[in-house]
Amino acid sequence: MAIEVTKLEGQPLGATIKLPEGCNDPSKLSAEDFDDLYKALHEHLVVVIPGMEDLSPESQWKLTTRFDPTCDQTGKSYGHGKEFRHDKSVLKKDGTSIPDQPQVQVLGQGSWPAGHHGLGDIELRHPTHFDFHRDPLSQEQAYKQDMTRFYRWHLDSALYGLSPPVATTLLGIHVPPHSKKQKILYEDNNEVLEVTQGATAFISGARAFDLLTPEEQDRALKTVVEYAPHPYIFISPARATSDGLTMVSEGKEMSLDELPPWEDAKVKRLPMVWTNPVTKKHHLQVHGCCIHKLLLPDGTTLELEEARKEVHRMMRPAISPKYVYAHDWSKGDLAIFFNRGVLHSVTGQFSPGEKRLMHQCNIASGKDPQTILDVAA
Repeated sequence: MAIEVTKLEGQPLGATIKLPEGCNDPSKLSAEDFDDLYKALHEHLVVVIPGMEDLSPESQWKLTTRFDPTCDQTGKSYGHGKEFRHDKSVLKKDGTSIPDQPQVQVLGQGSWPAGHHGLGDIELRHPTHFDFHRDPLSQEQAYKQDMTRFYRWHLDSALYGLSPPVATTLLGIHVPPHSKKQKILYEDNNEVLEVTQGATAFISGARAFDLLTPEEQDRALKTVVEYAPHPYIFISPARATSDGLTMVSEGKEMSLDELPPWEDAKVKRLPMVWTNPVTKKHHLQVHGCCIHKLLLPDGTTLELEEARKEVHRMMRPAISPKYVYAHDWSKGDLAIFFNRGVLHSVTGQFSPGEKRLMHQCNIASGKDPQTILDVAA
């Protein structure tokens, strides 16, 4: 019996996966069944396998590496750690690593006693827009009216010296009840998206590309995005726009000579549009918070502030409510998303005493995303 793929009804993307009878570890799928899973991931962009609460960190890591033969398969190099946990990085508080499987990160909210896969007592903090946005909602809006914001739209990647992962796996181990709803208030206060507390929001880069005009698409296909050196440290003093798409340009970023030592050869210059190897669709894939420059096909360079404005203009239509899939977590959900085809965002906030525990894994690829020219060749 092969895997069963069921497209999510009424959603702009996503599917659920039922494993073959007798299989409870997707890392051990046969080659044929894994090929079907690989195809489903690239076609639906986010796939969810329910009932995986007992999946081991080792199996999660092995499954993640199967999606990208070019990534390190030995476990010795996984492409985060030092960069993400640097004292000045905006990511430093977002989780911790499992000692015996450091490729797998523990994320969540609340205090957890010693004993979780070799960890001692841990205190997890769910990222909220209060920590990152220039103009957060009021406490009244957030905790009395149950409003919230997208935290940060992004793709998972160090974006310095390492190539973006192909896939991310995210496992819900302890999740809050489904009953609590929150409303994402858009920055113009004219749009609202209701989500379950702590939902993970996804949008399709292919949809973002399709929403551009033909002229914009042609230019995007030939545009290069230059990211800042050590981008998560570079942006740490700055604050984000209210939709989480990019940063507000107020001159607060760290100067390049204040950053840890960096090399120009490790600065990531990536195509603005990445090509899906299965569907051949074009995906507008830009981490708007970490950009430094846009290198346009006519030879023009848009520097930081103008680059942010241009990316925001291009991406904003794609995060409209009708294009967002907000995953409502259940215990044991294993979400796998095509990191080179979607952007995603944390949503929501938790009250004191509320708890959540998740395992995340993504591995830096051995090569950068393909452009349309690479695929055509």
